[in-house]
Amino acid sequence: MPEVRRLTREAAAAHPPASVAEVVDAAGPLWRHAAFREERYAAQVLVGLPVSRGDLRLLPLLEEMITTGAWWDLVDGTAPRVGELLSADPATMEPVLREWACSPDRWLRRSAVIAQLGFKERTRTGLLTDVVLANADDPDFFLRKAIGWGLRDYAKVAPDWVAAFVRGHPLSPLSRGEATKHLD
Repeated sequence: MPEVRRLTREAAAAHPPASVAEVVDAAGPLWRHAAFREERYAAQVLVGLPVSRGDLRLLPLLEEMITTGAWWDLVDGTAPRVGELLSADPATMEPVLREWACSPDRWLRRSAVIAQLGFKERTRTGLLTDVVLANADDPDFFLRKAIGWGLRDYAKVAPDWVAAFVRGHPLSPLSRGEATKHLD
């Protein structure tokens, strides 16, 4: 992966995309026609270039990457871009993430839960609550793990909030264990 990132960034530096449209035009076909997983990783690097970060025009491609990638490594590699969209335009993205949290697609649901990883004090607790509770009863391992991960990440800055949340809501043992892993 480090080599894929390095090569992709070097190629982008040598031929920098001038717009989000150019990023989508390069990353979309690379993703769709990938013969090797590393090509999909390269497409993820492209959508993370500064010229496109936080631009809502990426949303359709990101959703496609999540639903067609359909495995934790590709989904988790796309989620930070979704988080950037949320940071840039919460009024648009909060309803999208709430919708994803109820989607039949488990990878969209996982993305809704982990979209705020690393947000720290900027975490939107109402959104976190909604996306977690929408999935708390799901037996899927990847969702349960994501719930615990999302809560554990927020516990770094709001341990009391997370402890109270875990006490006040029925969560799977996996989600509960992950969420409270570093709490006293």
